[in-house]
Amino acid sequence: MAHSDEGMWLLNDPPRQLLKERHQFDLTDPWLKNAMLASVRLNSGGSGGFVSPDGLFVTNHHVAADSLQKLSAAGRDLLRDGFYADARDKELKCPDQEINVLQDIADVTKEVNAAVKPEMTAAEAFAARRAVMGRIEKESLDKTGLRSDVVTLYNGGLYHLYRYKKYTDVRLVFAPEKQIASFGGDVDNFEYPRMNLDVTFFRAYENGQPAKTPHFLKWSQVGPQSGELVFVTGHPGTTQRLETLARLKHRRDELLPYTLYRLRTLEAALKQYGEQSPECARQAATDLHSVANARKAFSGQLQGLLDPNIMEQKQAAERDLLLGAARAAEPKGRSAFDDAMNALAKVEAVQAKLRGFEKAHALVETGHAFFSPLFGIARHCVRMGDELPKKSADRLREYRDSNLESLKYQLFSPAPLYPELERAKLTASLTFLAENLGGEHDLVKLALAGKNPAARAEELTAGTKLFAPAERKRLVEGGAQAVAESKDPLIQLARAIDAEARKLRARYENEVEEPERQAYAALAAVRFMTYGSTVAPDATFTLRLAFGTVQGYEVGGEKLNFHTTFGEAFEKSAKLGGAEPFDLPKRWLDGKDKLDLKTPFNFVSTADTIGGNSGSPVLNRAGELVGINFDRNRHGLVRNFVYTDVQARHIAVHSKAVLEALRKLYPAAPLVKELVRQ
Repeated sequence: MAHSDEGMWLLNDPPRQLLKERHQFDLTDPWLKNAMLASVRLNSGGSGGFVSPDGLFVTNHHVAADSLQKLSAAGRDLLRDGFYADARDKELKCPDQEINVLQDIADVTKEVNAAVKPEMTAAEAFAARRAVMGRIEKESLDKTGLRSDVVTLYNGGLYHLYRYKKYTDVRLVFAPEKQIASFGGDVDNFEYPRMNLDVTFFRAYENGQPAKTPHFLKWSQVGPQSGELVFVTGHPGTTQRLETLARLKHRRDELLPYTLYRLRTLEAALKQYGEQSPECARQAATDLHSVANARKAFSGQLQGLLDPNIMEQKQAAERDLLLGAARAAEPKGRSAFDDAMNALAKVEAVQAKLRGFEKAHALVETGHAFFSPLFGIARHCVRMGDELPKKSADRLREYRDSNLESLKYQLFSPAPLYPELERAKLTASLTFLAENLGGEHDLVKLALAGKNPAARAEELTAGTKLFAPAERKRLVEGGAQAVAESKDPLIQLARAIDAEARKLRARYENEVEEPERQAYAALAAVRFMTYGSTVAPDATFTLRLAFGTVQGYEVGGEKLNFHTTFGEAFEKSAKLGGAEPFDLPKRWLDGKDKLDLKTPFNFVSTADTIGGNSGSPVLNRAGELVGINFDRNRHGLVRNFVYTDVQARHIAVHSKAVLEALRKLYPAAPLVKELVRQ
């Protein structure tokens, strides 16, 4: 059951009673509708929120980093130096940014489950489920014109259809310097106190004009107070709170060590590349930040799963679920208890099978052996030639009609790719492939084609034409024949390994994904019977509502205030001699006397967040934006598995800090006027 303010709640099943009982707050339909239609999902990863009726939305600088990097060039580093368009005709169009705004949710559980018959094998059940989900999505897309995704909830307990309005004309309005957006860098990542202006503003356009967004979040000029109830509306990525103990042990002993080994390998390669020159450092910046951030997050997760107390909590949760099932009235209780026991045993058996091919699947099908967007482009070109002639419902999920437009938008992006950077990344990841499977492994021999990793990476990047969007488009439009005739080394590599990659994918789907889904569906049924809807589903990168209170916490006998101030940023920089990553931008140093140094900068609350919530609006009771979520503290890294509010906090930029900086340092009067509507 949910404890304290735990929960990333579905917007079509919000925690009205919990909010009423714990916080005396009536969650109304108009409040919820405005929050839903004002919340934004960025397909590059992360969340945001509309803050004006003219398509203006806010997110994090680190979420915007992908677009900032792609809009930059040698001698023009927007990620490092920032940007501000003081007029709309100066706003910069992002090459491939897509945002989604949720319009409605429909429960399609009965329809999905009806397609799977008891007598089906796992492979047949997976195919039937995939087909019916594809049909539902296509029918919805054809009927509404909206992006339509069937989302699996409770790991197979429910299926909901999410419909999104999509914007692909997204333009950059404002970004601060990286020095202040990520003040403290990797040293302070997942730490608190923090002093970061981790915000960026974009504008959505439609038909060449600023989008009309009547549902937006009013910008609070005051911000939150200590003890205040706040809400986070965003798109949390993935959590594992409903996973079984056996699955978590597998994650602890197999998956996380492998993942950390991979991330450390890539981080070292990217650092080495970036040290060659300032331009190389600029090219590698977003990849390096992404990898380093993931490494630190997964390290925290591993520490959590190595904590016996957390594993005991998970074991107790399973025991409580079984006891709850056993207490149910006969014969339902006996049946529920048996179902739960069988499901737990099934998940445990799956882990034993998975160990035999998990690395090969991750390296070849997931693509860890080929750490470059060039390989992803090549694979899409190859597979689209095979998949697109099929009916939409029979294709691999990423090629269904409901996903195809977004996929092509990314695939044909004119965003720059850098040959030397991609060569370095492929060298590292091909080496990682050989280190994990061994030089004599057939997949390694196939991938390396008689060369060492460095020589093979050189051959692939020097010989490919896939840097050019026109060549990608030619191959996709030419279909299987154009792909078969291509002499491009990356296309030939993708073709050479595709049969084995598809086998690994099918094996994973049939031996892991489908059996686990059936087992978790059985556990979800027992959980619903025992606890009702008091347990929120795990995160799925779909819109959720979380809530909590603004409050500081204590560490090692030191009480940390619920917010930091501008003055603390200057104090910390001075204390550390202004050395990187605690160096402030010249604009801030020169403008210090203009600022009210007591202005709140960042604040913390107990609301339940996770990766993917970056950029999420933080709202007050009135539905006003009081902050922009950007991080968790290290105590919150265990929230993938268990919720705690003793010390765990999410961290947000204070709404007042944004206004103070925009007014006095940049200055950005038109942007401020649009935010405060004055």
